[in-house]
Amino acid sequence: MTVTQDITTRLEQAFAPTALDVVDDSESHRGHAGYRDGGESHFNVMIRSPAFAGQSRIQRHRAVHAALGPDLVGRIHALSLDIGV
Repeated sequence: MTVTQDITTRLEQAFAPTALDVVDDSESHRGHAGYRDGGESHFNVMIRSPAFAGQSRIQRHRAVHAALGPDLVGRIHALSLDIGV
């Protein structure tokens, strides 16, 4: 399973999102810190879910990181999150 697929699966299971877009943006970071040949190091994630209702921005980010788990977060160099209800 690719990192992109793993992110998608874990977020779908944790939040039943109404919208989810996981983009591997690694290629645009070629030559920068954390870039790896083959990609899967830099990601942009847009997620919308009622599960985030009433949560602050920090609570939402913490919830996403918890859902991804330390094993997966440790494999990602950069993770940009756009989280909403």
